[in-house]
Amino acid sequence: MNKNQEIIDKLNGLLSDFQIFYQNLRGFHWNIQGRNFFELHVKFEELYTDAAIKIDMIAERVLTVSGTPIHGFQDYLNTTELEPVKNVHDGEVAVKTIVSNLEKIIVKERAIKDLAGSLDDSGTEDLMSAFVEEQEKTLWMYKAWLK
Repeated sequence: MNKNQEIIDKLNGLLSDFQIFYQNLRGFHWNIQGRNFFELHVKFEELYTDAAIKIDMIAERVLTVSGTPIHGFQDYLNTTELEPVKNVHDGEVAVKTIVSNLEKIIVKERAIKDLAGSLDDSGTEDLMSAFVEEQEKTLWMYKAWLK
């Protein structure tokens, strides 16, 4: 068994979450309506562009630790802890979903960071630290928007 299998499995779970998060964001971007359209349309594009970059980074990390990144949509659906959403037109509902998704993702990233640290996998640990630091700020901003 691959000595990195636990890290690979956790990273693949995170990869699945990011794929669902990405699709949720695309849907928000496409379907947003209302007074906050111009503001949120741009913000959702920023978020899904960032998510696409992170998806690639996670998959490449899986490969780096001698694993295979999952890459089938049914595999993502079977592995994710996020709920796919569709036909969301209301900005507040979209932002609340983003906040919920990010909170779950950050919890998972912290757990992966801790696991990687215990296994002397500094590359994965550093990657997760960087993700968490950035996403905590993003989470704070979207929570502030909701107030």
